[in-house]
Amino acid sequence: MTRHRERTSEGSSGRRPILVLGLGNLLLGDDAVGLHVLDSLGARRLDPRVELVDGGTLGLALLPLLEQREALILLDAARLGGEAGQVHVLPDIAGVTGARGHGAHEGNAFELLDLARLLKACPKRVALVGIEPGVVRTTMALSDAVADAIPGAVGAVLEVLDRELANLDTEAEPCTS
Repeated sequence: MTRHRERTSEGSSGRRPILVLGLGNLLLGDDAVGLHVLDSLGARRLDPRVELVDGGTLGLALLPLLEQREALILLDAARLGGEAGQVHVLPDIAGVTGARGHGAHEGNAFELLDLARLLKACPKRVALVGIEPGVVRTTMALSDAVADAIPGAVGAVLEVLDRELANLDTEAEPCTS
């Protein structure tokens, strides 16, 4: 299920210029951490130019949400070889191609970006804030290490948001292959 968090300020395209997209499966433990970070952000008062969306496991069906955005911030479990609970911030993944995950999602964030580039629907700037998962199995509970990392990930997202809000008026090319 996709939940849209309503904000009031939209760009000239009729869309808020910055999309924060949480990804994950609530039934697979730490895989859901992007959704938990998104929920923590939703409890804060954010700039009205920011839209928060729970993308769950919708995969490539999320493509229309990316169109006409200045920036995209992806929130997800990120298995990058660190310790469980390690927060990863990849500030510029707009041009990353061909990466494939092994998660439980129907297609992963990189596949979504690859298709968005192909269809010229990719936001100008794309960042990933992820937490290294520990336990990905059938459970609705996060591991302690991952749950403890959520406040740090929220802080990282707020830093990326500050940068993106400052960059809204800059000219940049949409992500290219």
